[in-house]
Amino acid sequence: MTAAPVCATGYERFLKLKAPHVNDFELVNEQGETPQDQLSKAVLVIGAGGLGCEILKNLAMTGFKNIHVIDMDTIDISNLNRQFLFRSKDVGKPKAEVAAEFIRQRSPEISITAYYKRIQDMSEEFYLGMSLIICGLDSIDARRWINAYIHELADSHGMDGFKPIVDGGTEGLKGNMKVILPKVNACFECGLDMYPPKVTYPICTIANTPRLPEHCIEWASVLEWPRLFPNTKLDGDNVDHINWVVEQASQRATSFNITGITFSLAQGVVKNIIPAVASTNAIIAAACTNEAFKIITGSNPYLDNSLLYTGDSGMYFLTYPLFQNEECIVCGQKEGTISNVSSESTLQELIEALQEHSTFQLRAPSLTCSGTNLYFQKPAMLEEETRPNLEKKLCQLFESGSTLIVTDPTMPTSLRITVNFSDAEQQPDEDNK
Repeated sequence: MTAAPVCATGYERFLKLKAPHVNDFELVNEQGETPQDQLSKAVLVIGAGGLGCEILKNLAMTGFKNIHVIDMDTIDISNLNRQFLFRSKDVGKPKAEVAAEFIRQRSPEISITAYYKRIQDMSEEFYLGMSLIICGLDSIDARRWINAYIHELADSHGMDGFKPIVDGGTEGLKGNMKVILPKVNACFECGLDMYPPKVTYPICTIANTPRLPEHCIEWASVLEWPRLFPNTKLDGDNVDHINWVVEQASQRATSFNITGITFSLAQGVVKNIIPAVASTNAIIAAACTNEAFKIITGSNPYLDNSLLYTGDSGMYFLTYPLFQNEECIVCGQKEGTISNVSSESTLQELIEALQEHSTFQLRAPSLTCSGTNLYFQKPAMLEEETRPNLEKKLCQLFESGSTLIVTDPTMPTSLRITVNFSDAEQQPDEDNK
């Protein structure tokens, strides 16, 4: 067998290798699309960091012709050790734009479009124009949001809104990948309890009784910064911003006899830094690209539906089906009930229960009940106005069985949660009076 020419596309190389499964590969599908037609469909890559760079490189080498990439971050010098599409001259530039230009220079036949934006800022038409979405995100919140949003599209637009998601994630020497088919199999939210919840600190603690250096850092970054600089976002990569947080947090720590405030700790708390290993990114990106190719071309059955990689105890892979959760707030009943709080609990304790609840795992919930604002995280003015409610007992705010409308940064739409007090008096049966 002669070697494929260097300039051959990924698909041409695939055919020339004559792999055992090639004979089962349909050159023209039921819609009359050739492999080149299929590989020219729009594919969206969310995230151009360590995992995203690997995915973009793999897609280009595999023969995908119409790639879109979105990322809201800029390049930091600390990214250069593993995000190989970037160079020292690129520090400070948008990741998506630099990554796209790199791919464009190496493979000019590929159409690649970059978006230096948040995923929440893109229009519905934008997502409807994609055939497949690949997530290379390091944020659980962002992964939850896009999962919920795509399921909303499937609900509202039927097959036109049906967009398969290939979701990849890494943490140190561990990684995972999922193939999510909206309304068909388990979504990202169904397996949320498999991920450790993000460390959060109660507002009342950081505002009134800090005990840890992290509490003081959260106070400076979450409460003081928005109050003093309402029109400026705190940038975890901006040295001046972090130095300000360190100074403010140190002053507060001193007044509470707390020690341990450092620049690295402050930046770690603000950015929620998770360690990254280049080899893990490469492995998970390869799995994501492989599944994307199979879904787009129909060349082989796709994964059903989860893959787990653990590199800290050898090269260990596990593939398994993750079943849909009937109580899932995204692909299940889209509403929930919480019953483990008493009427004597405070609103702050209810919020903490919602954050810790295995089904909800909300990050920064805002709550209303019967049109009344119970507590809002943002804007700062509304947070200050509703903050006194945090110390009030639930029985002072609403009755058992009331339904709260809850919004959270992890969800594109609101969630209805019914609160049943654990100590609610049972109503006497009329027949037994």
